[in-house]
Amino acid sequence: MEWAKLESGARFNLAKSDLASYPLAELPVRIEELEIDGPAGYGYGPLQERLARKAGVPPECVVAATGTSMANHLAMAAVLEPGDEVLIEHPTYELLVRVAEYLGATVRRFPRRFEEGFVVNPSEVAAAITPATRAVVLTNLHNPSGARIPDATLGRVAELAATHGTWLIVDEVYLEAVFDGSGDSPAGPGDIGARSAFHAAPNVIATSSLTKGYGLSGLRCGWVLAPAPLAERMWQINDLFGSTAAHPAELLSVIALDHLDTIAGRAHELLARNHVLLDRFLDSRDDLVTARPDGGTVAFPRLAGGRVEALCRLLRDRYETSVVPGRFFEMPEHFRIGIGGETEMVEEGLARLGRALDELPTGT
Repeated sequence: MEWAKLESGARFNLAKSDLASYPLAELPVRIEELEIDGPAGYGYGPLQERLARKAGVPPECVVAATGTSMANHLAMAAVLEPGDEVLIEHPTYELLVRVAEYLGATVRRFPRRFEEGFVVNPSEVAAAITPATRAVVLTNLHNPSGARIPDATLGRVAELAATHGTWLIVDEVYLEAVFDGSGDSPAGPGDIGARSAFHAAPNVIATSSLTKGYGLSGLRCGWVLAPAPLAERMWQINDLFGSTAAHPAELLSVIALDHLDTIAGRAHELLARNHVLLDRFLDSRDDLVTARPDGGTVAFPRLAGGRVEALCRLLRDRYETSVVPGRFFEMPEHFRIGIGGETEMVEEGLARLGRALDELPTGT
């Protein structure tokens, strides 16, 4: 995260994993509709109602949070005690591991293998889970590869966790960038979001936000879906961090959710164009090996020759372009490409990445 905040910026930024920002001017909001202060209870009622409707759950199962990162923190803090064991996929988003360590948990890993397309193999989970495991943690879509977990696989992992009295926590923020209403069907225009893993089993906790799929990062509109008693515990834990939400952001989030069809339509069109560019680029490269994502905003190619760190330096220094080095995902031979930016920027960024790859000496 420190690298992302201080070093990832570039004129052609392929390191960002969210969607290009949705213009405030296109939201049907007037300044007089906003207020500085609002109710100070556990959740702003209209926002709770809309998030619950979007997810298809009762409002008491929704915990509003400041982005998905805080949602993940609240979810883990609610089920983990110091010394508990947590089982986390490898590779994964760095902060998931760091939060578990911060909470004093013992972190164990199970693999999502590049050679298998980064799928979740329930047998790998079964081999790694123990009677001491308190939570299993997944991302869906996978961060960093964009691989999607079928509903049947999620259900199987939830069953495995349940046999050990264990929670399954699924960070599904990138699933918001898959615009279909089912678990496994291909995306279609006008469909908003895939079905949350929360519906898979009673021991599933899901986290997400409006950040990655809609270009609404600045609203920090995140949430946790959890059984009501656990949700109440999360609200109380959040009193330690952000007891009162920024009310203007709550009001803007309500307006955004009321017009999510329009916002999602723009996002779907943008990602459809950019995925064509990504596929064309990857088709042209025999020096990259990639498990191609079905959707979403990221890809995670492996560099067949040369060193990723040298490539990243060359990109920044000569081509004003950035990607995320794979070392931040514990796979230094890979790098992550974000394709959620404006199409012209993504197209030029990929072209510059191609020129840098052509220039990179093999074995460097």
